Amino acid sequence: MSDYDVVVIGTGTAGQSAAYELKANGLTVAVVEKSTTPGGTCALAGCQAKKWFYEAAEIAAKANHLKGKGIVSAPQIAWADLLKEKNKFTGAIPGGTLSGFKKAGIQVITGTARFLNDHNLHVDGHKISARFFVIATGARPMALPIDGIEYAITSDQFLELPSLPSRFVFIGGGFIAFEFAHFVARLGIGDSRKIIILEAAPRPLGPFDAEMVSLLVAASNKEGIDIRTGVNITALEKQGNAFKVLTDNGIAYDADTVVNVAGRQADIADLDLKRAGIDFSRKGITVNTKMQTTQPHIYAVGDCVATIQLARVADEEAMVAAESIVGKQNSANWPAMDYSAVPSVLFTYPQYGMVGATEEAIKAEGVSYRKSFGEHLTWPTYRRIGMTNAAYKILAGEDGTLLGAHILSDNATGIINTVRLAMLNQIPAETLYRQGMMSPYPSRESDMLYMLKPLIRR
Repeated sequence: MSDYDVVVIGTGTAGQSAAYELKANGLTVAVVEKSTTPGGTCALAGCQAKKWFYEAAEIAAKANHLKGKGIVSAPQIAWADLLKEKNKFTGAIPGGTLSGFKKAGIQVITGTARFLNDHNLHVDGHKISARFFVIATGARPMALPIDGIEYAITSDQFLELPSLPSRFVFIGGGFIAFEFAHFVARLGIGDSRKIIILEAAPRPLGPFDAEMVSLLVAASNKEGIDIRTGVNITALEKQGNAFKVLTDNGIAYDADTVVNVAGRQADIADLDLKRAGIDFSRKGITVNTKMQTTQPHIYAVGDCVATIQLARVADEEAMVAAESIVGKQNSANWPAMDYSAVPSVLFTYPQYGMVGATEEAIKAEGVSYRKSFGEHLTWPTYRRIGMTNAAYKILAGEDGTLLGAHILSDNATGIINTVRLAMLNQIPAETLYRQGMMSPYPSRESDMLYMLKPLIRR
């Protein structure tokens, strides 16, 4: 007889979503956590934590853009105070996570989980069995084969810096690098700031639309963020209290702080997955659309899976797995995972939000499409806040089917989610235009009418 119906490994957003849903359906559930600070990356050092800095950065950006246009002087920023407020929030997460599990009747087991076989775990000297398992161990910073990489801090450590030094080098040109660079540009003090992003690929932000990325790069350059591509870093050297980043073309970059944000990899090394017969790759654990691994009674969800590393994707994966376990495979609520309309947002300023396909991907597939595009928008919604780099791109098929949307704005999240819902419900561009006519006005959402109109056939 098994000790539990289900054992969930990991207490991040995916693990919590799965555990609570399974418990609510009457199953006996235990969670295993190796960290002394349960709660997961999103809450402690990711999407939630970074927003304490983003909100202040957005206020600072708007105030600077409106200097001389009604705002007399920009606000003074105290990074240390922002950190203190952020830590008030994150400091309560571990205790709140444990008390939430206790209140729900979910057993918490502290220790590192390792599979003995497909029905048994070893956790710090104890053997635990279950009918089902849900692996939700998340991801960790990717190790880089660079001499001296130990001198670089991780994204977690960046969010704990007591102050912002003047010179930053970010290794990697992904969304974390861009977000943190914008934080430094907006929240740093003094005119001597030097912010450099070094990317090995020919361009940064590879999964995003190239044309829109070029506009975000230009907006970033205006804020003093220097983005270098095609850079192969060979070593990091410590020089007193500073560092030097060496490259294979002989160019060196000086920094007070070097941040490794080159990506994250599935945190699965401790699990001994081969003993359980679970397939995985360097991208993460292999799953089907029900989130089952190669062992049908073992599920995997969240950032440890070879899918998309986003918090809300992790939550939906957890719900799909939970309903499959409790026997709701034909449920209309969470029938299977669908990644065709996953929204992504960079919390830079302007934000860059996208959903669906890039223009390059559509061209590569040979699909006939229509495009509505605008840059450096002068609509009143942007003139009022002094934003000169707002832009958009919406792509549709010849029949009006929405294929993708890309927004540079101060409210990209709302616009992107509107398009996402239209895509999921198969609402074509013309119908969305007509239904949006009475959007609250004037607003970013009502501006969508201008974006959609060029896609309508007359």
